[in-house]
Amino acid sequence: MIASDVTYIDAIREAQADLLREDERVFLYGQDIGKFGGAFKATKGLQEAYPDRVIDSPISEDAMVGMAIGAAIEGMRPIVEMQFADFSSVAFNQLVNHAGTHYYRTGVPIPITVRMPSGGTPGSGPFHSQSMEAIYAHYPGLVVVTPATVSDAYSMLKQSVELDDPVIFCEHKFLYRWLKSDSLEGDDLPIGKARIARHGKHATVVAYSAMVHEAVRAADILKEEGGWDVEVVDLRSVKPLDTDTVIASVARTGRLLALGEAFPWGGVTAEVISRVCTEAFHLLDAPPQRLNARDTPVPYHPNLWAAHRPTPESICASLRHLLTY
Repeated sequence: MIASDVTYIDAIREAQADLLREDERVFLYGQDIGKFGGAFKATKGLQEAYPDRVIDSPISEDAMVGMAIGAAIEGMRPIVEMQFADFSSVAFNQLVNHAGTHYYRTGVPIPITVRMPSGGTPGSGPFHSQSMEAIYAHYPGLVVVTPATVSDAYSMLKQSVELDDPVIFCEHKFLYRWLKSDSLEGDDLPIGKARIARHGKHATVVAYSAMVHEAVRAADILKEEGGWDVEVVDLRSVKPLDTDTVIASVARTGRLLALGEAFPWGGVTAEVISRVCTEAFHLLDAPPQRLNARDTPVPYHPNLWAAHRPTPESICASLRHLLTY
């Protein structure tokens, strides 16, 4: 593909096209992913090219994942599309009790990739906006990735399908058509390796998925406002979690803000702070802070949704508190 103004959703579609072309074991399975092209058009045009390997499923997430597990046992590498991450709860038993434990129980791997359109958009409301990554990261055997860039959406999806482990691929809906690049090329880091999205020296923000971009915006505001240099770490995956890169950043800055769009109780931000406090407490010059969405169902109204999730303004407020401690 000759990339020109490639969007995040383009990268996901192109990765699937490449995987279908390169590996006959790969097939796509999900609701309305065939002729319709999926709820977000992530599979648009792929059934025409691969009519026997881009397959519409029944409206049953439980059945979808169960079928994919069986196909993986028989040597296939399915990519399952959830219409929304929220609906994956219907397949929870299949994912955590079957896919996640199967290799431990039998020695037979389950190389499935479950694509989960995650996070909020204006007007999506409580049933189409949730961030489920921490729930699945809780369970052994599952890999959970959260790409924040066009290049990572492409390369990490390809890496996910190549893994022998079941992968929860959390792709952020808000990034689908807003985030663009002139190329699919990037760092091409392995799953489990974080990257420095913005270099700084006064504080570290650890973020993932769409919050990486909000953190960078906040850092730019504080740079212009007061000359603060804030470093932003993009986790890229939350299971495994690259503690070494996080601690190395905290060693440079002495201050930590953990940032996520998910609900505040528990979760990735709590895990990041727990690890830093346990392994690198001596590096901290201020108590670590965390910022998440509010502890309420995600509201429908765009103005309420904007107030529900972290924004550059609320991130700046948290960082000002941290920086002036």
